[in-house]
Amino acid sequence: MWSRRNWGRACALGVIAAATPLLRAQAPSLTAPAVPPPPRPDATKLAIAVDNRASFCYLPLTIAEQLGYFVQEGLDVEVREFPDDVQALQAMQSGAAHVLSGAYASTIAAQVRGQSLQSFVLQGRAPQVVVGVSKETMGHYRTLNDLRGRRVGVMAAGSASQRVASLVLRKVGLRAADVQYVPLANAAAAVQAFRRGDLDAISYTDPTVTHLEQLGALRVVADTRSTRGTSEVFGGPMPSGCLCAPAEFLTQYPKASQALADAMVHALKWLQTAGPSDIIKTVPERYFQGDRALYLAAFIRVREAWTADGLMPENGPATAARMLAQFEAPEQVRKVDLARTFTNEFARKAKARFRA
Repeated sequence: MWSRRNWGRACALGVIAAATPLLRAQAPSLTAPAVPPPPRPDATKLAIAVDNRASFCYLPLTIAEQLGYFVQEGLDVEVREFPDDVQALQAMQSGAAHVLSGAYASTIAAQVRGQSLQSFVLQGRAPQVVVGVSKETMGHYRTLNDLRGRRVGVMAAGSASQRVASLVLRKVGLRAADVQYVPLANAAAAVQAFRRGDLDAISYTDPTVTHLEQLGALRVVADTRSTRGTSEVFGGPMPSGCLCAPAEFLTQYPKASQALADAMVHALKWLQTAGPSDIIKTVPERYFQGDRALYLAAFIRVREAWTADGLMPENGPATAARMLAQFEAPEQVRKVDLARTFTNEFARKAKARFRA
C-alpha cells in the first residue's frame, strides 16, 4: 500500500540505467496460459521494484506476471520485491530497477524535490484502507467524537493507514493528540490485539479488515475500498498504486513503456470479470496465507478499487495533492505542476487495443 514515505519522503530519483534493446509488442493470446511461457532470448529485459507485492493494491502487477502478459508483449520482466517502499525506490534510483510499482502520490512528492517521476498506468483508484471501531470496547459508539482519548491501531507510525485515520478524525475536529495511535507489527498482531480488547478502533487493509468483519468484531466507519467511500474521505477520486518511472525513461524508451502499459491494462481488464476459481488458479499460494476463503472474500470487497483501464481520473491528481498538503510542505505541494506527474498516453493506447 501507499505509506507516508510513498507520499512524501525519500523521493529523490536518479537517472535510470540504460535499458536493453526493445522489441515490438506481440498480439495477446486468446486464452491465458496456466503457466507463463518463458520469455524469448531476445526479449527486452526490465526490472520492476515493489514492496509487499502480495498487497491487494498491486494485484494487477501479479496478474500481468502470472498470466504471461509481459511475455506476450515481448518483455522479460523481473519483479523485485523489497522490504519497504524506500528500498524499492532506492532500487530504481540506483539503476537496479527501471520502473517502480508504488503510490501515485510519490510522483507529486518527487516534483516537490525537483525530480521528474511520472505515473504512466494506474492500478488503483482507491487506497483500500478501512477505519472501524471495536464492537466490544466501543459498544456505545455513536459518532467519531467518541474516539477521543481512545486507542487506534495502525499499520505503522506515520503510515498510510494512520493518515487515513487522521483525515477521518479531522472531519470532527479530532487531532493526532486526541487519540492514541498504536503501531501493529503485522496482520496477525492486529487481529490479536483487536480481539483482546487492546484497541478501540483500527485503520487497516484487507484481508485483515474482512477477517475482523467476519468475526463480528468490527464496525466500519470509513471505507476506502470503494470509490464512494474514497470520495467521502478524500473529497474526490484518490489514485493509488501505479507504475511510474522517471520522465526520461518514458521518453527514451516509449516502446518498452507501451509494452508495460499494455500488459497492465490487459491484467486490469482480466480482473474485472475474474471469478474465485480464476483467482485460485492464478494468484500464488503464499498470498493466501493459509486461508483461501478469507482471501477470496477480501478480493470481492476490494475489486472495485482497481481501475478498469489504467487511466488517471480527471480530478485524481488534485485530490492526491490536497491530501499530501495536509501532512507536509503545503506551500511546495501547491506549486507542483500536476500535469507533469502523470501521462495517460500509454494507458489510452492500451485501452483502445484491449477495449478495456
